[in-house]
Amino acid sequence: MSLSRRRTVAALAAGLPLAHASAATAGARPHARTVWIAGDSTAARKYADAAPETGWGMALPFFLGPRLAVANQAVNGRSSKSFVDEGRLDTLLAGVRPHDLVLVQFGHNDQKAADPARHTEPWTTYREHLRRYVTGARARGATPVLLTPVERRRFDAGGHAVPTHGEYPAAMRALAAEEGVPLVDVQAASLAEWQRLGPEPSKAYFLWLAPGESPHHPDGEQDNTHFRPRGAIELARLVAAGLRERGVAAARDVRRLEEPVPAAWITWPTEKE
Repeated sequence: MSLSRRRTVAALAAGLPLAHASAATAGARPHARTVWIAGDSTAARKYADAAPETGWGMALPFFLGPRLAVANQAVNGRSSKSFVDEGRLDTLLAGVRPHDLVLVQFGHNDQKAADPARHTEPWTTYREHLRRYVTGARARGATPVLLTPVERRRFDAGGHAVPTHGEYPAAMRALAAEEGVPLVDVQAASLAEWQRLGPEPSKAYFLWLAPGESPHHPDGEQDNTHFRPRGAIELARLVAAGLRERGVAAARDVRRLEEPVPAAWITWPTEKE
């Protein structure tokens, strides 16, 4: 792993002391635990009609060992509020068992002030909704893990990667500190990664497509939020590294952090479940 990549991964470790996480995982079951993902389109599973768009949750299993199974419940377009209001959190929690992990990443759609069904205010309703995920997971003996929202691809005129999520990441960090919840700072780590790559190379990680490159995007695409396989793989790598750094996943359960993962490993099912 290069020095610059190590610095990027190190940004994930800027969360909380490991005491809570260690206590949560002590005495974990010897058989598989489930890693649940509650989130939006940046993490969600995509289907054949959306290829090559890829959520990072699709790539996370490549970086986890067989003792950790992934249940990706992230859904396009959801916010911390709408995921709850639609009953999706209740459905997720119904399957959670002791010692499981519940990863929570929202923020993109919480910002949409024009949509009352999704909008939250960072220091009030956003935190209130996130707290429901935390208390729900803990009530079932699971470990909640808060993930700040992955950063969009945006650069200023000088070629510097700039943040786009306003106060939401800071509000989540503060909640994690107050509640003693492990935090994986994906926003900080992804921003550092886009800065490392630069404006042009970073396009290869996002859904930037030339006309005719994909039958599902015949006119091309310039999407600075959603990922191609390469971007989803690298985001999943950062998440897995963060889970190891925070102590919620044992070192033996995290793999391939320094190995290439081919984009060809990503597959898109043809029918929705």
